[in-house]
Amino acid sequence: MIGRRALVAAGLLTPLAARAQSPWKGYYASGATERMVRFDGSNGATLAGTLLLPRWSELQKVPGVVLIAGSGPTDRDGNNPLVPERLDLLKQIAELLAAAGIASLRYDKRGIGGSTPRPTGSLEEQERFFAWENFVGDVAAAHRELLRHDEIKPYATALLGHSEGGLLALAAAGALSAREMGSRKLHGLVLAATPGRPLADIVHAQLVRSAPSLVEPADRTMSTIIATGRVPAGLPREQQALFPPYAGPFLQSVLAFDPAKALASLDIACLILQGGADRQVVPMVDVQPLIDALGQRSGPGEAVIVASVSHNLKLVTGPADPGFAGPVAPAVADKLASWLRPLLGA
Repeated sequence: MIGRRALVAAGLLTPLAARAQSPWKGYYASGATERMVRFDGSNGATLAGTLLLPRWSELQKVPGVVLIAGSGPTDRDGNNPLVPERLDLLKQIAELLAAAGIASLRYDKRGIGGSTPRPTGSLEEQERFFAWENFVGDVAAAHRELLRHDEIKPYATALLGHSEGGLLALAAAGALSAREMGSRKLHGLVLAATPGRPLADIVHAQLVRSAPSLVEPADRTMSTIIATGRVPAGLPREQQALFPPYAGPFLQSVLAFDPAKALASLDIACLILQGGADRQVVPMVDVQPLIDALGQRSGPGEAVIVASVSHNLKLVTGPADPGFAGPVAPAVADKLASWLRPLLGA
């Protein structure tokens, strides 16, 4: 049983290097059922997704988890065309959850893959389409779609967000875990490689490490976006990649969003899962505020930092390895299953 008081375990787990394959690999091929779905998202968008059901869902209802992708053009499987290697992060997580007896729904974000494409009209139309509130609403819509399937226990569901997806999960979790939802409310939250500081601080720190000459102009741009909700016109090319013109309202919300404050206001069970070799969300500087927030709550929680694991939850073999390739790190797979199964009754 998971206690009512928050449990913070910030120690390092040593990954088992000899286990090159995830311990859950193989179950997917031996009976899990994949179902393609389409459902209404927020503000008129249609979202396309994949429901993966464990093999024993034909015999009994099973818990379910909504998987939420990270930033940029990342699809339902966790792949991003801007990344040179195929990650398959969310697909791998879906498969290891199925092996543990837990269903999952992963979906293409608006503007990506099989979901409603990005509008080609005016800048204002694109700004409305990509508003932060719409992405948060899409998370809630995905949870409703998960509950719509008869195989899912309506009283045993969770959200799992990776990176920026964790911010969306935090923003959506308050309404989904509200008491008035009764037995259909959200019961768990997994924040994987999710920053605990406002994104404006994270971007500043990343530029200090990787592109010092951009720090001052990017800080000015972010201040303007937060104040006005618009991306300044005529930005140089190196800033346009960070601040696309259509993303003004989205960036205004996400740059100022305080994830630690959001988590502190939630009593829902929460697992913080972080790679010790993450170069984007750096332990402990970027993650410590979330860990501190766990201690301010009455609900149960746990934080785990896994050594030699990247931002994408893969094993890192050395300083030059970005941690894109291979399966989800075995220690990460073990922790996800061992935490979610008792919480959701799998």
